[in-house]
Amino acid sequence: MYKTAAETRAFFEKFRPLVENSTHCEIVICPPFTNILAAAEEARGSRIEVGGQNLYWAKEGAYTGEVSGPMLAGAGAKWVIIGHSERRQYFGETDETVLKRTLAALEYGLQPIVCVGEQLAEREAGKTEQVLETQFRGGIAGLTPEQFAKIVIAYEPVWAIGTGKTATPEIAEEAHRFLRSRAEQRFGKAAAGAVRILYGGSVKPDNVKNLMAQEDIDGALVGGASLDAVSFASIVNY
Repeated sequence: MYKTAAETRAFFEKFRPLVENSTHCEIVICPPFTNILAAAEEARGSRIEVGGQNLYWAKEGAYTGEVSGPMLAGAGAKWVIIGHSERRQYFGETDETVLKRTLAALEYGLQPIVCVGEQLAEREAGKTEQVLETQFRGGIAGLTPEQFAKIVIAYEPVWAIGTGKTATPEIAEEAHRFLRSRAEQRFGKAAAGAVRILYGGSVKPDNVKNLMAQEDIDGALVGGASLDAVSFASIVNY
């Protein structure tokens, strides 16, 4: 929950030139709902795409305060983050609602970035794989193979978000490998090899290289370090 529309425009003005030659990856920025239109306008003609931070599963209706897939798409979004740890932690998001939102996103032509990850107490209790298994089974395994092929997964260890604690590249890789094995079990080897799994949890310019060197880490879901154009660009261009 950062930046006004004017601040979003200023960000793009600084950010665009820094990544205009960055063809090695896809760049997606997911601002608050009020800034999506501004972001989409500023990104026009570039390789940067825009997404929402959440969506509601109904197309429309008496759901005051909610935003639907067609509304996001109409404002210029092509992507949407679903099940972010903060949505789970503060706003009652469950694996069941994650699946409903994911299905709605796909129905309205948005590409979902579906988040999973364990909390500190769960990691310390040795329950990381159990938590990931439950979240995968409840929030992702219910998709058809065709639907699964259109999603991106993001692993975000909650204990490493905004805490300055980063999972070591090896710890992150372990979780990513586990998620890919679950995907293979449910959707087959080809689908598991093709799905992109992003790492999110205090990704910064100085740790992105070692994280991206891991075989099963396909990209980053960047939080705090994306608020500054120079810092985010150096992550993109690591």
